[in-house]
Amino acid sequence: MTNPAVEKYGWTAAPRKVELLLQQSEASGPAKPISASSIKLPDSALVKAIHEYAKQELAIETFNHSMRVYYYGQAILSHAFPSWSSPSFDETYFLSCLLHDIGTTDKNISATLMSFEFYGGLLALDLLKSHSAPIEQAENIAETVIRHQDLGETGTLTRIAALIQLATIFDNMGGNPQLVDGKTIESVVEAYPRMKWSGCFAKTIRKENSLKPWAHTTHLGEEDFPNGVAGNKLMEPYD
Repeated sequence: MTNPAVEKYGWTAAPRKVELLLQQSEASGPAKPISASSIKLPDSALVKAIHEYAKQELAIETFNHSMRVYYYGQAILSHAFPSWSSPSFDETYFLSCLLHDIGTTDKNISATLMSFEFYGGLLALDLLKSHSAPIEQAENIAETVIRHQDLGETGTLTRIAALIQLATIFDNMGGNPQLVDGKTIESVVEAYPRMKWSGCFAKTIRKENSLKPWAHTTHLGEEDFPNGVAGNKLMEPYD
């Protein structure tokens, strides 16, 4: 018998290879424009607490990125994977977005020798447990934080992690631009400005790779990844 938490909290397996994932798209045409104001945020007590925590702990540039990742993810869901969505899935995804870069703060990046995603996953798990989140939800958020940069060609990951990979690569590098309409980008950036995010995040990547030459981020290419972020042509007009 399948554990009901698997579907409820987005644990269902999805291909790690983006090309295979997009072959499962349910889209019937081009992405439609969506206004940020039409995308509702989950509003449980847990969400409100983690939202406030993220606003306090993250630099404004990183907080805005985290929010854009939620909105872009919701746009991708509605376009390509509408059957994945549910209130519990969307809440789990939002919490993952808020916490996915918690390991990159100045305090946290220098508090450990661990890669920022792994340390961030541990922080997220402890935080969510302290707020009495369902353990299956807390564990998936922690796994998503750990694996949100685990891009690759083989194996599987959860639907939550697959979605956050699509949305972070879209915001950071302009990847798979067909998934989100240009008007949606304009609306999301108006609500949560980029504030020169491309250069900001590229600097963070280089900082971690310098501090921790063993960091997980290096698997994306020690120069290829930060250069790709800094050279994000899709988002350049909004930076």
